[in-house]
Amino acid sequence: MKVIGITGGVGAGKSTVLSYLSKRKGAQVVQADLVGHEVMAPGGPCCGPILKLFGERVQRKDGSIDRAKVAAVVFADKGKLEALNKIVHPAVKKEILSRITQSREQGYSYFFLEVALLFEDHYDAICDDLWYIYADESVRRQRLMSSRGYSKEKIDGIFSNQMADDFFRSHCNYVVENNGDLEFICRQIEERIHSYETL
Repeated sequence: MKVIGITGGVGAGKSTVLSYLSKRKGAQVVQADLVGHEVMAPGGPCCGPILKLFGERVQRKDGSIDRAKVAAVVFADKGKLEALNKIVHPAVKKEILSRITQSREQGYSYFFLEVALLFEDHYDAICDDLWYIYADESVRRQRLMSSRGYSKEKIDGIFSNQMADDFFRSHCNYVVENNGDLEFICRQIEERIHSYETL
């Protein structure tokens, strides 16, 4: 089984790529962000430690964690953010490694892992191949404004905190151009997967 890490800037269209891959036979698709939600859910390994860190003010009536309230606290308190990351990130990685093992045992051919912080959290070390999903900045801005309702100022802030295009290109093995032509996106994906099968 081949483990393929997928990353790219906000608005690059990673969800389009993941949607296509999820329909492929023999492919398992996992998003680290969704795993993060799961480990923070009631009964998950992070729920108790997070409530201990932030207190009952971040807990909803159903016992779940109010992520918006947590975000508001860590936005103003870097110490709390670091403490939160020390709780959540190891638990997410442990769960992902477990799913990779399970998928291998179940006979999957490919495990596609989408991680925003692929390099920062060292997921590149567990991947056999790294894909960078790229879209022109103007396309990304338009997507974020139309699909998420982000303001120009918010987009500027997000872009200024993300790694540069040059970094992704130099650290990833493959670039998927995603400016909106679905047929072209699918063709690039199939060409890369075909290259694995002909090695």
